[in-house]
Order: sequence, then C-alpha cells, then structure tokens
Amino acid sequence: MKTHFRTLAVLFMGLVLPASAGPLKIYLLVGQSNMQGHAAERTLEHLGMDPKTAPLLKAIRNADGTAKFQKDVWISSIEPSLESGEKHGRLTVGYGAGGREPKIGPELTFGITMQQHVGESILLIKTSWGGKSLNTDFRPPSAGPYKFNQQQLENFKKHGKNVAEARKEKAERTGVYYRLMLEHVNKVLADIKRVYPDYDAKAGYELAGFVWFQGWNDMVDGGTYPTRGQPGSYDTYSKNLAHFIRDVRRDLKAPKLPFVIGVMGAGGPIAKYGPDQKRYAGIHGEFRNAMAAPAKQPEFKGNVTAVLTENYWDLQLSELVNRKGKVNTKRRELSKDKTFTREQRDKALAEFTAKLFTKKELKILEVGTSNAAYHYLGSAKILAQIGKAFADARAAMK
Repeated sequence: MKTHFRTLAVLFMGLVLPASAGPLKIYLLVGQSNMQGHAAERTLEHLGMDPKTAPLLKAIRNADGTAKFQKDVWISSIEPSLESGEKHGRLTVGYGAGGREPKIGPELTFGITMQQHVGESILLIKTSWGGKSLNTDFRPPSAGPYKFNQQQLENFKKHGKNVAEARKEKAERTGVYYRLMLEHVNKVLADIKRVYPDYDAKAGYELAGFVWFQGWNDMVDGGTYPTRGQPGSYDTYSKNLAHFIRDVRRDLKAPKLPFVIGVMGAGGPIAKYGPDQKRYAGIHGEFRNAMAAPAKQPEFKGNVTAVLTENYWDLQLSELVNRKGKVNTKRRELSKDKTFTREQRDKALAEFTAKLFTKKELKILEVGTSNAAYHYLGSAKILAQIGKAFADARAAMK
C-alpha cells in the first residue's frame, strides 16, 4: 500500500511541477567603442518621439521615466573605470561606456529582444574596449604574427626607427585583447552564479551567440591597409575576421557558435552621403564589404550573418547636426566682431538659429545626440535599433 501511494505521489508531482529548465543561453558581445556604447541616457527620449521606435522606449523605461531592470536578462560587462574591472547584474541602462553619465550600447535592446525570442532567462557577457583593432589588439592566434608591409618598413627607415624594436613592440601588443576577452568569458563561465544567482548548474549552459561590433581602428589605419578605398584594400581584414571566428569557436569549444557581424555603418548608407561625406565613400564602402565578407564564405553558411548597421543611421538627426555646424561658424564670426556687445552677439546668434531650425528640430537635436558621428552620434535611437537588429539576426539563424 505504501508503495502504491508513493507511486501516486510521484505521478502527481510529475503532473504539477514544471519541466526542468534547459541550459542557460549565454550571448557574447565583443568589440570596440561602439560595442561599449556612447549614447547618453538622456538621448533615450528621442526614441519616444518616433512611433516606429517608441515601443523600444517602453521596454527600457518604467512609466515614471526610470530605467527598468530587466527581470530575465543578466549581464557581466568589462568596465575598466571600476576597481573590480567589471559591472554585473540585471540588464538596465548604464552598461554602456564608462563616464560621467549613464550610457547605453547595443547590449540593452539586444538583451531585451533576445530574451523575447527565447522566452527564458538569458545571460550576456560583454567584453569591449575603445580604440582597438582586429589587425593587432584582437588579432586571433591562427592569423599569425603581424607583418609590417614594405611601405611601413620604408617609413621606419625614413624616420630612423629601429625595425627590430618596432617588431618587438608590435608583438607585445598583438592579440592582447583577444586573450583578455577569453579570460573574462571564462571567468564568468567558471562561476555563473556570481553573476546570475538563479543559475541551475545541473541544467548547464549553452553558448548561444556571439556579436562582433568593431572596425573603426582598422578602417582608418593607412599603415596596415595602405591602399584604403581601392578594390580589395581590406581583404586582410576579412581573412583575420574569418580566423577570429574559427579561433573563438575552437578556444570556447563551441564549433558552431552562431556569429553576428555588426558591419560599421556610421554615416549611413553611402548612396545618401552628402557633399562633405563623398570623399570617404570609397574607404567606407570597401571596409563595409570586407567586414561582411566572412558571412558569404561557404564554411560559415547558416551560422555567420552580417547586419548592415548603416540601415539604422538617423538621416534627420545627422542633417540637424550638420546644420548646427553653421551656427557654430556664425558664433565664431560674431565673437571676432568687436563692435558687438555680448548681448548683441547673443541676440544675433539667436535670430540666426531661429531661421535655421524649427522649435521641434531644436528639441530633436537637443535630446537626440551626445557624441560624435563615429560613435553613431551618441544616439540611443540609433544604437537601440542596432541592438534589436543584432538579436533579430541571431534569432533568424535558429
């Protein structure tokens, strides 16, 4: 009889208890300053000014305007400004680049959107540092040592620089941030409960995705890429990125780890470049092609994809920033005219500004930007859409 009741009890418990959770899905976010994120929290207001992006703001903020702590998304992020070198907890505003005010990067809407796709708790591990290249700082082991090209060697000779010392210095820098990336990822994986207290060690974890958002330092490096802007001028970047994908998968023991490549798109679609941008069109176009190239390689079919971040550039915001340049020029002109009093200069500048902008445009300009164009204008509206696009691209790979 006791056995009978015990059997019924086990069956009953099996009916009412939830099924055991599967492995915790972990996503790795890696890159340089644009992965860090330089959009100040105040620029979130711009999201709510556009019906297309307003739903993202609702997912980020509470009704009273305070930032939400995402219930089912946890994060560990490198933060050099802290003594611990790391910031971790529930995902919220403030996991962007360090500084005087809270910032966001792609991590915020990536985490929110990715969690919606998977329908369970997830963990993000973000390792990003400003001003780092793939050719040196993140250089993967299988790419081999950095080799100076003939033009670089000639420049060393011309300026009396010791080539042996230059090679030694380069070797010391090569791959440092690749190793630091792995070091932090492995640190988190070794003690997941430290970051995500509800982690079920029995269920384990799955490395479910890797997002790479980097590129500026390579794109502007005329030494490493001496023919910038010409067809094939960035082919070495494509080869190094392919090595990077293979090496990361090998070193993390995740042979099919899905990769999302965030293709540099600061400035927007090249076809819409204004007169001041056109001189950069060749360089930007060739570099973007090189970044996206690995996604087209047969060996990466189905598990590497590229997201063109140029598609999320805000053309209106960019145009307003350019227009503001005229105000700055006018201010300098007025300051040089000693016949004006300070009050007269201020009045003249205010009148000039009023002719250039509507009140709504000035509001958009005020709340929409917090940084330079190479940091996507420090715009939460731009970076929030990019983060969402990264998550949607990962989800589409299944």
